[in-house]
Amino acid sequence: MSTIRFCLLLVIGLGLAVAGARPAANSEATTGVAPEFQYIGKLAFGPEGVLFAADAQEVSITALHLGDEMTGGTPGTRDVPAIDRQIAGLLGIDAGNLLITDMVVDPRTRNTWLSVMRGLGAGAVPVLLRVDGAGEIEVVSLDEVRYTRIGVPNPPPAETPLVLAGGREIPIANYPDQVDPAGLIGVQTITHMAYIDGNLFVSGLSNEEFASKMRVIPYPFRVADAGTSVEIYHGSHGQLETFSPVFTFVPYEIDGEPSIVASYLCTPLVKFPIAALEPGSKIQGTTIAEFGNRNRPIDMIVYEKDGQDYILLSNNQRGVMKVPTEPFAAADAIADPIPDTAGVPFETIESLDGVRQLDRLDASRAMLLVDAAGGGLNLEAVALP
Repeated sequence: MSTIRFCLLLVIGLGLAVAGARPAANSEATTGVAPEFQYIGKLAFGPEGVLFAADAQEVSITALHLGDEMTGGTPGTRDVPAIDRQIAGLLGIDAGNLLITDMVVDPRTRNTWLSVMRGLGAGAVPVLLRVDGAGEIEVVSLDEVRYTRIGVPNPPPAETPLVLAGGREIPIANYPDQVDPAGLIGVQTITHMAYIDGNLFVSGLSNEEFASKMRVIPYPFRVADAGTSVEIYHGSHGQLETFSPVFTFVPYEIDGEPSIVASYLCTPLVKFPIAALEPGSKIQGTTIAEFGNRNRPIDMIVYEKDGQDYILLSNNQRGVMKVPTEPFAAADAIADPIPDTAGVPFETIESLDGVRQLDRLDASRAMLLVDAAGGGLNLEAVALP
């Protein structure tokens, strides 16, 4: 199978007519108590104990107003070995029927939050969990939680299939927002979220001709617009791309300009100015690195070490990469085919292997969801390299 075909399997079916698109939830904000989810996926923390949670099935984002009473566990996060088995036992299922969809650290308490699906397929149940500094795993009840919810406009078609690297198709209803350890690649309606200066930034796909979107949604939620179409030059593929979504991103100031640094499938690193993200517009990011094909980025964090800023980027095939940010401003744009890697330098951290989820725990440590030596997953804090 060619590299281009491998990396673009996730966009099979995106040429379907707009008439085939599934309806999104209301793009005007609604409020209530005790929110329900069909599929809980990506998470991001906002201001004052607000946790944003994406529902990839309903194609909506819910701001959970947790408050101090629900974020007051023992500060920090203690390592938890075999956390997938412990969560499965807590939920009364086998670990093989558990799907962990995301992990984030609360910047106030340093507790770690996980979104999971109890079971697989149509009967799966969304669950939100918290792990605190004592290592206690708590199932978070949403029965009395106030929330605000907003739909994401123009989602991609529900019938767009999932596919394996070998080409076998699986209905998207079974795994609407997940690339699992077996290699499933799905349509990514909401791939990543980050709260930045009063706005929730949301990457993903739409049903439009230029499918890759970055949406900037003011918070508190009122209305979600159609977002900005984001195009990139992909050196590994030797072409411009409008279908491939941003998989993970971070805000970062480059040469005095507030910017987004984003990573895509197969694995270009791209920068674009936040000021260019106007609703309904189309922009082309500047590709400043190619980190290798046949690879999917997972998570990205920014940290400081010995007076220098770095990005730590986890991937499903090429390990965890440490990328210095100092070259970003002067980096030449990649605009020609690249056989493997090029652009800003990076270092692969050999000691960080099998990382499934990554977030910054504090100024000196990262929190990892990582493959355990005997199988399963561990929750571990490690020193930032």
